[in-house]
Amino acid sequence: MRHALVTGASSGIGEAIVKRLLAEGWRVTGLSRRPVVLDTANFTSLRVDISDPAALNSALQTLSPPQAVIHAAGMMAAAPLGHLDSDIGASLWRLHIQACETLFNHFAPDMEPGGRFVAIGSRTSRGAAGRSQYVATKAAMVGMVRSWAAELAPRGITANVVAPGATQTPMLSAPGRETSPPKYPPIGRLITPEEVAGLVNFLLGEEAAAITGQEIMICGGASLTG
Repeated sequence: MRHALVTGASSGIGEAIVKRLLAEGWRVTGLSRRPVVLDTANFTSLRVDISDPAALNSALQTLSPPQAVIHAAGMMAAAPLGHLDSDIGASLWRLHIQACETLFNHFAPDMEPGGRFVAIGSRTSRGAAGRSQYVATKAAMVGMVRSWAAELAPRGITANVVAPGATQTPMLSAPGRETSPPKYPPIGRLITPEEVAGLVNFLLGEEAAAITGQEIMICGGASLTG
């Protein structure tokens, strides 16, 4: 049975990915700060703060190399220039970039051909007013994953970024983004976590073996209007 590791498993996009992969017959280990209980023997909840490098490294030592690693954990913070908080910027970097680096770096050496790495980015990676610290981490994620994709391609391992627009998750109402509320895309509704999970599931399959080093957007048409 194929094994996938998913961060941010307790809510939002991470939770949707866990449930989709379980439905597709995967065995899933979910990493999150709070425990997750699902009525299936194919799911294991691993409680860990992945923004803590020591804690994450310790947790990873207990796991054998999976066939797929999906970094879906994320947080939002918004503030205009002149009101940026360096501690918040550092927190975003630790969660979006450092944790992703730790995860992929740990498993890459022993991952077999056909392995898959997916990171959840953001369609705002090219810039968004009021969200510069968040955007900076998501832009860095694209460059980082594309670099790894180039290294891994000869081994038959892919690495991609799935970049959703505004998605209906608890992060939309998180404290700290009052100055930059989400906007509905042209389709007239928010993206659903299940739609993001569906694309991730495709990228893990054999038909996506030639797709690597890409930032694939799910934006509901938002990128058509700027």
